[in-house]
Amino acid sequence: MAGNGDGGGTTSSPARATDGAADRTAPRNEVLLVGRVPAAPEQRELPSGDVLVTWRVVVGRPAGRRPPEGVRATTVDTLDCVAWTASARRAASALVAGDVVEVSGALRRRFWRAGAGAGSRCEVEVCTVRRVSRRPRRQSEPAA
Repeated sequence: MAGNGDGGGTTSSPARATDGAADRTAPRNEVLLVGRVPAAPEQRELPSGDVLVTWRVVVGRPAGRRPPEGVRATTVDTLDCVAWTASARRAASALVAGDVVEVSGALRRRFWRAGAGAGSRCEVEVCTVRRVSRRPRRQSEPAA
């Protein structure tokens, strides 16, 4: 039986700790969103030749949390999403306004210089996107 030196009789890999506490405290940047797509995603080609797909996801905030006195209650968050990989771009391109999606990825802050100075924005760099439910078609809309 192989051991990890602690007498526990388990094998440990340096790339992945088997101790649950170590997994919870390891640095990570993970985002999981479930929300509605308010508008069709857009595909863009950057000057570098890279192609990306961008869209937004509107996520409702949990009920019952009261903002401080005098602060207006926001009931939703609108989050920018960007897909760089071919599989994520394909999945995102198939989305339509009204779809409910599950998005996983990492939060990124992008910086750039513009005529008015430096700018930044936070967005979700998407690993996977999955449609949870399709927007119902209206009677006046043709079938896709």
